[in-house]
Amino acid sequence: MTASPPSDAPVPRAIRTSRLHLRPWRGSDAEALAPILVANYAHLSPWIPRRVWEAAPVPLLAERLEGFASEFAAAREWRYAMFALDDGRLLGEVALFPRAASGRVPYPDADRGEIGYWLRQDATGAGLATEAAEAILQLADSLPALAHVEIRCDARNAASAAIPRRLGFTLASTVDDSSTGTVEPVMLQVWALTLAHSSDGVR
Repeated sequence: MTASPPSDAPVPRAIRTSRLHLRPWRGSDAEALAPILVANYAHLSPWIPRRVWEAAPVPLLAERLEGFASEFAAAREWRYAMFALDDGRLLGEVALFPRAASGRVPYPDADRGEIGYWLRQDATGAGLATEAAEAILQLADSLPALAHVEIRCDARNAASAAIPRRLGFTLASTVDDSSTGTVEPVMLQVWALTLAHSSDGVR
């Protein structure tokens, strides 16, 4: 993984893996994202919040993405658009959310992180989401305030739950969460991993 130097946020604005280019969302991405959201409604809507999967006219979608970019710069959440390195195709999103015991918080108030991801259906099955999540895990390990990282996914979503298993996470708990904005209430699996830089040095 290679990363560009950070700017106003304590994280890099560009990350490259062997197959992916990750960078913050821009309003100009709306034109490429709009048809992906329409085509992937059935694939995405059961699992991720409405404000992420809901299709919208390009101008409104651009406003949503500009909001994501503002949150990135303010160190409230770091959402990276995910592009194929070979042809620049927009594939999805991977994100790092600063958290505390109370939930998601701005980075200065965080003691842990949460990794989130989604991938368009026609790009699944090739390990791209795992590759992206592994890059974000390395990013989290570079942030000294974060002692461990979580991945939260619907207990019914076997494909999503396979990713933390591959990355060495342990299933810590399963919680009832009706606040995610998904179409139906869900039971969330909470997977956890201690970061290598933490005091006990155990991963």
